[in-house]
Amino acid sequence: MDVDSFRYLPPLIKRYYQLSSVRKDLPIPFTRVRKPLGECRFGLVTSGGLYRKGHEAPFDEEREAREPAWGDPSFRTLPVDMAPGEVGVSHLHINRRGALADMNVLLPIQRFQELVAERRVGALAPHAYSFMGYQGFPADLRGWRDVYGPAVRDRLLADGADCVLLTTA
Repeated sequence: MDVDSFRYLPPLIKRYYQLSSVRKDLPIPFTRVRKPLGECRFGLVTSGGLYRKGHEAPFDEEREAREPAWGDPSFRTLPVDMAPGEVGVSHLHINRRGALADMNVLLPIQRFQELVAERRVGALAPHAYSFMGYQGFPADLRGWRDVYGPAVRDRLLADGADCVLLTTA
């Protein structure tokens, strides 16, 4: 399946990104799971720009619209027992309709709750986390690498997560 990451951007900005080259950081880190999935507690993380309406502010779309080469590096905390209607999406680079119709498209909380009930996975960490995947162009990953990524890692470890499923928008 082809993915057009720039589909929802203005044509001029889309063309600028398509003509620019970006250095990829390789290799991508990988860690093997150390125990059976039925014994693992999963943490969920998405880059879909989700937030909990009325509890945390949305991601800073206004600044991103003013400064198209900037992306909000912060994260939002989403309790896994929240109602689907509490989920908002603030991300200028994706079509929000699918995620608003069913948050499991970007953050499969309910699907994982089903897997726990079926004993296919051990448990679900009490909090999920959301980033806004777009980090400018070229991407400035320092906020993720140095501040927000380690903070989410520490929270997931404190919640007892053995594994993390990362969904990207």
